[in-house]
Amino acid sequence: MKLKIFWFVLIIIVASATVFAHEGDTHGEVQKTIKGATYFSSEALSDKYEVLIKYGELVAGNKEAVTIFLSDARTNKPIDSAAITAQIPALKQSGFSVQRMEAGVYRLMNVVFPANQPYDLQLSINSPLGPDLVQVSKIEVGKKLTVADASDGATTPAWLWAAGGLVLGGLLMFLLMRSRNKKSALATIVLMLLIPTAAINPTQAHGGDEHGAPGGGGGGLSTSFTVEKESQFLFNIRTQPVGTGTGFYSADELLGTVTPAPQGLAVIQSPQTGTLISIKVTPGQTVRRGQVLATVQQQIEAGAQLDIIAQRNSLNAEVKAAKAQYDRLKSIEDIAAKKDVTEARARYEAAVQNLRAFQSGVSGGPKLISLTAPISGVVGNFNYAVGAVVGGGQTLFEITDLSKLYVEVQSFGGSEAGNRFVAYAVNDTTAHPLQLVSAAQTVETGNQAQRLLFSVNNAQNRFRIGENVRVLRYGNSRITGVVVPTTAVVDVDGKPAVFIKDRAEQWSISFIQKGESNAVTTAISKGVETGERIATDNVAQMKMIYLAQ
Repeated sequence: MKLKIFWFVLIIIVASATVFAHEGDTHGEVQKTIKGATYFSSEALSDKYEVLIKYGELVAGNKEAVTIFLSDARTNKPIDSAAITAQIPALKQSGFSVQRMEAGVYRLMNVVFPANQPYDLQLSINSPLGPDLVQVSKIEVGKKLTVADASDGATTPAWLWAAGGLVLGGLLMFLLMRSRNKKSALATIVLMLLIPTAAINPTQAHGGDEHGAPGGGGGGLSTSFTVEKESQFLFNIRTQPVGTGTGFYSADELLGTVTPAPQGLAVIQSPQTGTLISIKVTPGQTVRRGQVLATVQQQIEAGAQLDIIAQRNSLNAEVKAAKAQYDRLKSIEDIAAKKDVTEARARYEAAVQNLRAFQSGVSGGPKLISLTAPISGVVGNFNYAVGAVVGGGQTLFEITDLSKLYVEVQSFGGSEAGNRFVAYAVNDTTAHPLQLVSAAQTVETGNQAQRLLFSVNNAQNRFRIGENVRVLRYGNSRITGVVVPTTAVVDVDGKPAVFIKDRAEQWSISFIQKGESNAVTTAISKGVETGERIATDNVAQMKMIYLAQ
């Protein structure tokens, strides 16, 4: 009896283990509930345009509407100013009008389909990209959307599996007790129960499986994912075809600081203490050399006024003394020496001239001083307002010639001979060539960096004095092969990858092998092919969408 109980318990344990062998084990696969579709879509791609049609359930005989997403086939940029005319070849009507909803989104309204069948839609498009005729195939009329099954993804309760194991164990024990050759029957039953568990080798089930890591051999995130067109427009997802044969130079990124040129900065100062009575320019105004900028009224202090009075009195006394001497000699001119009369007359005339010169300088009141521009340039911010008292040598404002600036760069080693330097202004993707003005004359004691000085043409007014800018030093070795913009490369779990646009809303991630690169371009030795469209802008948003799937 005890032996029977032992075999009964053993069979139940083996049966339960067999039933539970796969319960809850996904082996690295992402379990998802199948959701029902919320819309139908059709798409077409030409050399200029990418067209995506979205619509719900269309019913024959009703007035229906479909949404048209129009974007640049190369850059994925929404086409905002397009004139679109729709034709449905299967219908007698023609020239359906298309209404613009927002940038890249249009609406075909009030279309009546006579039958539940697929229809083709022809779109005549004209925009700044040029005219084109695009046909979108198979707009399904009468087709129903798939409804999600609520039971999808559900798991069987553990107690039900336990009950099944008990029933199966009891049934097998009953068959064993009825068998004549109990040992052979028991061995057969146990072997049959162990086959399902033995079929899965633990080393095969989990060996090398990264459990959800991208690119893992045993499951994880799928390489393909969906990004709806609305999200692409919202996040400004841009694309670019992968090119080849366009060699580039390796480059190092340096930090530069914009400074004014030696002859491009003028400081406007008052030569004397006075009152600022007028300013004839405004901050940011462009002025010419020699143009009057401001007027300062000379201010005479009390000490200076006493000096003026003393000088006036001295001159008056000199005139009176000289006149008295001259009059005395004039009265006795017949007996006085002619030489003495001449000298007295000259002294008197000189004293009168000195007095007149002094009176002409001070009789008009304080002197007005006009400040003019020594160079042509742009006026900076003011330090004083009209009516303020400024001292001699105090700066009123500055004038800067922004047409040509200097960029000071700190370089860490490397020869500058034969290298090409370009600078990028803040929030600007245009490369501005730099001309070397002065090679490294000194080395910074703190970081041992060499200070290089370059000139840059700022005719487009992209640079600002004092701002830090990116400077690229290109090498002499040219690199060829498959290249992509450096902004397209993203790090996913420590692996470099790019996002490839397969269809209008279908994307895939491709892990790549990088070659030489610089701040603008990266060479790819494996992972992408020429002509594939990859995401180049706002790639971080694509990474978030991919990881959130």
